[in-house]
Amino acid sequence: MTDLLYSEEEEALRAAVRDLLTDHCDAPGVIARAESDAPHDLSLWKALADGMGLAGLLVPEDRGGQGATHREAAVVLEELGRAVAPVPYLTSAVVATEALLACEDGDELLAELASGRRIGALAVGLHTAPGAPFTTVRVDSGALHGELTAVADAAVADVLLVPGDDGGLYAVDAAAVTVVPQTSLDLTRPLAKVVLAGAAGRRLGEAGTAVRRALRAGAGLLASEQLGVADWSLTETVRYLKDRKQFNRPVGGFQALKHRLAQLWLEVVNLRAAARNAADALASGEDAEVAVTVAQAYAAPVAVHAAEEALQLHAGIGMTWEHPVHLYLKRAKADSIAYGTAGAHREALAELVDLRAP
Repeated sequence: MTDLLYSEEEEALRAAVRDLLTDHCDAPGVIARAESDAPHDLSLWKALADGMGLAGLLVPEDRGGQGATHREAAVVLEELGRAVAPVPYLTSAVVATEALLACEDGDELLAELASGRRIGALAVGLHTAPGAPFTTVRVDSGALHGELTAVADAAVADVLLVPGDDGGLYAVDAAAVTVVPQTSLDLTRPLAKVVLAGAAGRRLGEAGTAVRRALRAGAGLLASEQLGVADWSLTETVRYLKDRKQFNRPVGGFQALKHRLAQLWLEVVNLRAAARNAADALASGEDAEVAVTVAQAYAAPVAVHAAEEALQLHAGIGMTWEHPVHLYLKRAKADSIAYGTAGAHREALAELVDLRAP
């Protein structure tokens, strides 16, 4: 039987990442960055990628990485979700990395991403579900022409992985394209339109296989980020309700609020099981598609519910810009449509297990 409990190594990794985020990713700093033109925290990214070597967790050692598995990457994403950290870990260290792992000619770029020297982004809309059609650009004698919208973290990427209409996946230097910011609900993971007007691209491999692999891993490990968001929301709400008093007693002692928190706790526990199962399935390669769709069908509603409860139960202070709960609600809402909605994953799951609606 698969053991979904955290190993000692995974707990040690969690502690190290949490300590780093505690020192370098406080809520006022994240809020201040969200208000600026540069929301990404590149110094934190350097500490994660270069200092701790976390950008290369999914890359085999013989290809320049750490040789870890999706289970370890999931632990990192849990902690990044708990801090709503404005770093391109999911987009570069997971999605772009997985795409390169499926390419025949991506080893050089893969090593650069694993070391943190460069940041990569898959130029596919963040809303695209695994297995769904994706937009391509026109390829003409090695030059790429077209527009791609809703590309996450394109503004901070050094290299873009662009699918062409000839079935190839191309590496394009970010300096050769025009990146136009788009309005995004989640200010800690900005979206952008990428305009290619004859940009030179180097073919790495087949786009279909690479994009499907990348989006599947992104969707599966996104559940761990959503778990981090939900867990923070529950933990901080419980803490606040224990401290806040009305009628000379803690607000958390009122039965109606106890019931709401108990229900939320059950949802978060179930989300943890689904997210861990998805990470383990991706690591082992067994029933990964089913595990990923189950996790995403469940994760989005729970993360949104947890963040909404946190905002409501924090009362007036929760409605202010100074309190970080709005960051978690926005991240949860944006994540709920990232790599496919819960409804899309339920439909996919029905096909996978042959339980279609009548």
